[in-house]
Amino acid sequence: MALKKLGFDDWFVDHAKRLCGQGQSLGRVMAVDRDRLVVHDGEEEFSAELLGKFFYAAERATAFPCVGDWVCLEHHDSDQFASIDSVLPRKSLIKRKASGYNDEFQMLAANIDVAFIVMSCDYDFHVRKLERFLVLVNEGRVKPVLILTKTDLMDAEDLGMMQEDIEDAGITIKTLLVSNKTGEGLDAIKQLMLPQKTYCLLGSSGVGKTSLMNLILGDARFETQSVSASGEGKHTTVRRHLLLLEQGSMLIDMPGIRELAIAEVSEGIQESFEDILEIAALCRFSNCTHGNEPDCAIVAAIENDELDIEHYDNYLKIQKESSHKKSGTIGERRKGKNASRLAASKTRNKKKIVSED
Repeated sequence: MALKKLGFDDWFVDHAKRLCGQGQSLGRVMAVDRDRLVVHDGEEEFSAELLGKFFYAAERATAFPCVGDWVCLEHHDSDQFASIDSVLPRKSLIKRKASGYNDEFQMLAANIDVAFIVMSCDYDFHVRKLERFLVLVNEGRVKPVLILTKTDLMDAEDLGMMQEDIEDAGITIKTLLVSNKTGEGLDAIKQLMLPQKTYCLLGSSGVGKTSLMNLILGDARFETQSVSASGEGKHTTVRRHLLLLEQGSMLIDMPGIRELAIAEVSEGIQESFEDILEIAALCRFSNCTHGNEPDCAIVAAIENDELDIEHYDNYLKIQKESSHKKSGTIGERRKGKNASRLAASKTRNKKKIVSED
């Protein structure tokens, strides 16, 4: 089946049978440009647009398709154009809080098997930032792998200290060291990338994601830019797009993330800070606040240098941020439902007045 090469497996079969109507076909979203999408059906790519029901009925941004989604399609104009009728449930989804003051999500990519968290050794690396990326990825039910780029700019001692910092934070994910300049470490990445599996490059601007993408592809297909003297990265990738690789795997390149805002990530926190939760389970009281209570395992671990205080503080910060965003999102959802009901009520009243005239 042609769709298998795009990652379609048994997990999606029942959902497709339930959602796709007669005469409809399946496709995977390769790129999104506002309300126009690029879709692949296993044979070719073509343009598709959203039906009006998405804009009328959708209460949240997660109802709209994003890169990596599987969708039900209706073809038009000799199969060169299609409309998207529905989106299949997602096996995984990486999302973050949208920028600004609202509590909506920004979807980054869906149905990903492995997320390559890309961090530069020279400017970008910080364990606290890595912890936030891990929360984001673990919440989305995606396997994380850390890639440290620009290793040619660091000596062995500094690289060793970075890896020690990662271990001290209780982070045990697979870590790969890569030089975009020499290509060292590239083979280790390629060996991880299996046919029919989807991978993504996730990281800040200027960490070498585009250069790494070109190395994986084997050509300089995408333009790269230098990093400023302050270490602030420049956006090279301007949109998310899914690429089919020669070895049969798929790779999603994404614009650099400047603001790593967290929203509703309780599962991601539990998995990313598992070491802290294991220590907390040893407290004398099940509702211990880890303050002044007697026999607090967290306090004891910090005092005995068994738990890094910055690691614990970041856990508290992310937990507080997640709780705040969750309560805000619930409120936004209620407001959205009320607005929909009000719009429906006004429509009914308008029809009633017209009929009476």
